[in-house]
Amino acid sequence: MSAPEMKIFTGNANPALAKEICEHLGVPLGSATVNRFPDGETFVQINENIRGCDVYVVQPTSAPANDRIMELLIMIDAMRRASAARITAVIPFFGYARQDRKDKPRVPITAKLVANLLTAAGANRVLTVDLHAQQIQGFFDIPVDHLYASPVFYAHIKNKPWLKDATVFSPDVGGLKYASAVADMLNLPYGFVAKRRTSATTVQATSLVGEVEGRDIILVDDMTETAGTLVAAAELLKKNGARSVRAVVSHCMIQEIAFERLRKGLIDEVITTNSVPADWPKDLPITVLSIAPLLSDAIRRIHGNNSVTDLFPIKGH
Repeated sequence: MSAPEMKIFTGNANPALAKEICEHLGVPLGSATVNRFPDGETFVQINENIRGCDVYVVQPTSAPANDRIMELLIMIDAMRRASAARITAVIPFFGYARQDRKDKPRVPITAKLVANLLTAAGANRVLTVDLHAQQIQGFFDIPVDHLYASPVFYAHIKNKPWLKDATVFSPDVGGLKYASAVADMLNLPYGFVAKRRTSATTVQATSLVGEVEGRDIILVDDMTETAGTLVAAAELLKKNGARSVRAVVSHCMIQEIAFERLRKGLIDEVITTNSVPADWPKDLPITVLSIAPLLSDAIRRIHGNNSVTDLFPIKGH
């Protein structure tokens, strides 16, 4: 019995990434209409036969998160009703991931709600990259393939001349485990910056632990929106003698406030991925790496019922 045909579709969140994935896989991008009615409701129509197919929907749930999630849910529902054999939600960036626990009275666990909605819509599995909290995988009652962007970053920086005098830093205590894994991968020392959040967009870096003076610092984080944590950490690091500070960030969803902070020059370079669309001013010191080959390899393995874990032979993962 032959394997079901693979088909790749995309919503409006990051069609450029979906097209690049298709190029790596050697398959055409599936035809689907995803737009809005005049009242703002989402309309979806799959424009080709997908009965019995192995279907993948590429849709990061980045800003505007609610619109992107609804597009994804409705596309999955349409595919289920069109008799797709298996539907995999490819979510390079998983929105609402920071709402993964009750840290205050009477607040929701929205990451769990989104997981429930994806399952209810008809998703059979999820493929995602660098979740903000790894325990979110347990929120799903369907298989979750959790990829790491670290091999993409490693390939980019492994031969950089500044790497020999580098220290990996986490910009906060919470990211220390991730920083440790990256440091092991690069065979470098690591440390962390202690911070105090003063508002939703403002952070104060208070102290640090690790080798800094005369070192080239690699700040690692899974995501940034305002760049407040990264810039505050970079300022403290440079005050303590860091020669340069580069930020390696999996998901970069920066806005106007971040543009102004990055223009101050405290961060020499931000290295990130195309998990979300990158439509930023050209004068910002940002290098964007593609995760399309990584996602393509994972999709190929899932389609062939092979191990995805084998993509990550690197220590720490």
